[in-house]
Amino acid sequence: MRRGGLLWRLTRKRRRLPASKRDARLYRVRIALLVGAIVVIAVPTAISLERSFPWRNDGKRIALTFDDVPRGPGAFYTPDERAALLIAGLREAGVEQAAFFANPGRIGPANRADERLAAYVAAGHVVGDHTFSHHDLASTAAPAFLADIDKAEQWLEGRAGYRPWFRFPGLNQGGRDRVKRRAVIDGLAARGLQIAWVSVDGSDWNIEGQTIAAKRAGLPIDDAALRDLYVETMVQSADFSDALIRRTIGRAPPQVLLLHETDVAARYLPALVAELRKDGWAIVTADAAFADPVYHDTSDFVSANGTLPEALAWRKGVGGKLYYERNDLLLANRLFAERVLHRVPSASVPLISRGCPVKLHPWRRVCPSTALAAPLHTPLGIAA
Repeated sequence: MRRGGLLWRLTRKRRRLPASKRDARLYRVRIALLVGAIVVIAVPTAISLERSFPWRNDGKRIALTFDDVPRGPGAFYTPDERAALLIAGLREAGVEQAAFFANPGRIGPANRADERLAAYVAAGHVVGDHTFSHHDLASTAAPAFLADIDKAEQWLEGRAGYRPWFRFPGLNQGGRDRVKRRAVIDGLAARGLQIAWVSVDGSDWNIEGQTIAAKRAGLPIDDAALRDLYVETMVQSADFSDALIRRTIGRAPPQVLLLHETDVAARYLPALVAELRKDGWAIVTADAAFADPVYHDTSDFVSANGTLPEALAWRKGVGGKLYYERNDLLLANRLFAERVLHRVPSASVPLISRGCPVKLHPWRRVCPSTALAAPLHTPLGIAA
């Protein structure tokens, strides 16, 4: 019988492995079986949890929202032209759903704003409540503020695309006045309305205001520089809020970007979305963002006059900078003058009223009373 042949291999006596080697081999087999079982159980479970709780995904996600609908003419377009460009830009950028927060008190037959709002909805977007008259809670009693919300709800409720979301004008929920805020928050809950918190704010309304003022002053506007400043500011503000909320609550819920129905948004929206994606952001629907539990927080805050990450960080006592620096209008207007108008900023020109009602953040020169729209003569902060 030839050694190594088939018959030899079948009939030869096999030597038993030592006990230690058999135990080691058995141990490795058991570990492999255990790992396989974990994979078989864990993967479907993880997929199921992800589908059930999409807010648990800690990637960079952001929803787009637009306030102050309808706004009047801007620097470049009529309101109808702007709405058409916004719809086309959202479609071009692949944004499935944005949210538009309306002030029905500004809607009437003279401006055909109801048709523009219906066009947003027909394009797949949704509509929320921004009060009837855009009154600031800081200067309005709680009962009157709630009555203004009721007027808006009478107009909005039952319309296509309506969502029971409420956004405070100027993001001012009452600041440090906890009694007034609690009265309004409880009133919203009684009406079935959810607070439509903002988590990312780059003061885009101020860029629009500076652009309108420059246009009216007959100053040349560097269009490419305006686009770059606008896009850069919004993306930076998103990254700032993402870092702040991770530092504060230990996870990354979907962000909610505050934009306004402005000409600069209509002009540069595709560029903004492209840059967000390049920066690692996924665009999600407003429905998905507001489903996250962090946006359902109706408890008390040290102050509620800004973004959600700011309010959460103040309450928790998080250290470091808590606000995005370009929300300081002195800095924002200087950048606009230098980069868009190519002019030297003037330190002598006042950029904002000294009667700012923001008490908690004296360093933050964004006042709720200025957040509605640019005044007729917005100071440019430039040398003559």
